[in-house]
Amino acid sequence: MKENIKVSTAVSWTWLSILVVVMVSTNLRSPITAVGPVLGQISEDLQLNSFQSSLLTAIPLFMFASCSVAVSRYSHKLGMHRFLLFGLMLLSVGIVLRVWGNMPTLFVGSFLIGLGICVGNVVTPGYIKTSFPKQIGLMTGIFAVAMNLTAAFASGFSLRLGEWTGLGWQGSLGVWVILALLSLIVVFFDGLGRKKAQGITENRQTTSGIGHIFRSRLAWYISLFMGIQSLIYYSLISWLPKVLVDYGMPKEDTGWLLFLIQIAMIPIMFIGPILAHRMKDQRLMATAVAIGMLGSIFIFWHYKLQGIYVAAILLGLSNGLSFSLSILFFTLRARSTANAIKISGMAQSVGYFIAAFGPPVFGRLHEIDATWNYSFYFLAGSIVLLLFAGWKAGEDKYVAED
Repeated sequence: MKENIKVSTAVSWTWLSILVVVMVSTNLRSPITAVGPVLGQISEDLQLNSFQSSLLTAIPLFMFASCSVAVSRYSHKLGMHRFLLFGLMLLSVGIVLRVWGNMPTLFVGSFLIGLGICVGNVVTPGYIKTSFPKQIGLMTGIFAVAMNLTAAFASGFSLRLGEWTGLGWQGSLGVWVILALLSLIVVFFDGLGRKKAQGITENRQTTSGIGHIFRSRLAWYISLFMGIQSLIYYSLISWLPKVLVDYGMPKEDTGWLLFLIQIAMIPIMFIGPILAHRMKDQRLMATAVAIGMLGSIFIFWHYKLQGIYVAAILLGLSNGLSFSLSILFFTLRARSTANAIKISGMAQSVGYFIAAFGPPVFGRLHEIDATWNYSFYFLAGSIVLLLFAGWKAGEDKYVAED
């Protein structure tokens, strides 16, 4: 009887852990992607200038870059569950403050949202490594798919959510607090279940240093791979609609192309990590990412609107694989949960710092060359660097422990 109870408890805990991964991941992009479609309404209602409006999407990226290392350093002291709860609390408060209705709370809320998401970004890969050591690829795929599927939904239905709630942009952005609170409840009960389940304990590490991660070449290759693939993604998501309009596409059709890119990312995000986890190393997949990205960039640059949907699907597939592969590297290249979290912190801090330069450089090169050629050359050069970093990060090695 006791054995049956133990098995039943372990099974229940496993399903709850899966739910934690799914629920936390759904909060890591949707509060950001929901902003774009209603940015004009926010700017008009609160009388924001262009710079102030751009801060609403720039602030979370800045928080990812500036706080990821600190999160990875201190998360093991408090334990993953407490830190995830802390992050979800910050996110919930941030969402409420952002829609409060005045400019100060708008930006304070955006800072808290960025910090809350940063916690989830960094800690969740470590949670996956601890909870699912034999299913890292599968759970990384579930994590990536849930995050990006919700992000696509938030972007596509943001305006309609405002209409359905009758609250305009405040309803569009405020409705996501429901998901954050539900996730908080799931994480809370998962933490209780771990304490009560016999033989299942919180994996709390005693080491505190993170300096050794920055001395690791492998960790730098992982960080560069993470950063460059993000740079390419944010550059194209930010500027591709403008590029396509200049090529002759109706403005109202550009949104559907971005939607196609997002949808194309989803299946490969699920399948890619599963296949990559079964491989001895992931260098072949890193090569496939670079080839796919170069192919899509070449079509955008050379053929323009001819073959545009082929280019969009190819970009979605290659970028979806690159994102899930970069997340997978955090766990595959670490022997312990503590190191996985530290690699995650470094890679996301360095990576999002690199990514932040993508859209401004891409746009600045267009000012120099109105044909967009220089901008695409910039991306092509970045992809070559991505291949080098991915080839090195894909080797079957581990980042040394402290």
